[in-house]
Amino acid sequence: MAGSKPSVVVVGGSYVDIAIRCGQIPSAGQSVSGSGLAYTATGPGPNQAAEAALCGCEVHLISKVGGDPFGQMVKANLAEYNINTNFVYTAEAKNTGIVVTLVNAEGENADCTYTGANSALLPQDIDAAEQIISEADVCLIHGRLPQEAITKAIRCAKLHGTRIILNPARPIEQPGRENGALPIEYFSANILIPNLYEAADITAQSTANIRTAKLIGSDLVARGADSAVITMGKRGCMVVDRAGADHIPAFEVELVDQTCSGDAFAGALAAYCAVKDDVREAVKFAGAAGALACTKFGSIEALPTKAEIIELLQKEDIE
Repeated sequence: MAGSKPSVVVVGGSYVDIAIRCGQIPSAGQSVSGSGLAYTATGPGPNQAAEAALCGCEVHLISKVGGDPFGQMVKANLAEYNINTNFVYTAEAKNTGIVVTLVNAEGENADCTYTGANSALLPQDIDAAEQIISEADVCLIHGRLPQEAITKAIRCAKLHGTRIILNPARPIEQPGRENGALPIEYFSANILIPNLYEAADITAQSTANIRTAKLIGSDLVARGADSAVITMGKRGCMVVDRAGADHIPAFEVELVDQTCSGDAFAGALAAYCAVKDDVREAVKFAGAAGALACTKFGSIEALPTKAEIIELLQKEDIE
């Protein structure tokens, strides 16, 4: 990844994560003691933007926070990563989104999410950021926002020829959408990056496993996407495009906390694609980032640097 500094625009929700480490995740009525605390900006927007920045990109974030102290905290955290926050809007009458996460001794987590100001991101907010989208190498979009804002971002990036990477997560206002109920614009993305279960839901597949991932990815490509990257956690990724399908194995690391692995993957994927058009190599790079994020406790502070990602890739090649 060499050359002039690549540019990535991230469109994603912003939250404050209150993460507590505990021996076990409590059941109803149970109280347990915590052994660690992290209190920071999180969510697809800040996390993916920070990972792209750590990989050497110039990054703008399009998002929305509330008119409360948490909103200012999010912007301050983003500034530490040199992320441009000119288009992190403030909804004065709303609270900033909050995620309370509990992580047990095995690295498994459970959380409760309040969407807050993220539900107020509007199509006109995207319009106001059209210039930075037009100038970017990649527009990385996470679907857990109002659907009208997502489709507007896709249309804007498509209009200007900006490469689109989209996680087609369920929009805020449609938590129980029917199978396959996605706008046609979603399938105009250059790369779709759903997890296996999201992809099975979109394509109305009754089973979701590594054996059906190729079929599911082929369905997404047939609907219009250039590539589909089906993420499968410890089982790696299935990359499908019109040239074929390939399974990219996961990296073996000591699991501490999986909280930020998906966002690390997406941010690193966007950073690589902003420099080079090779989806399989991009997925290997992103897979290393996701694995490294699992080796540390916390959210945004667990994200790996470009140097750490390259070190893991080189170690894997030697072995």
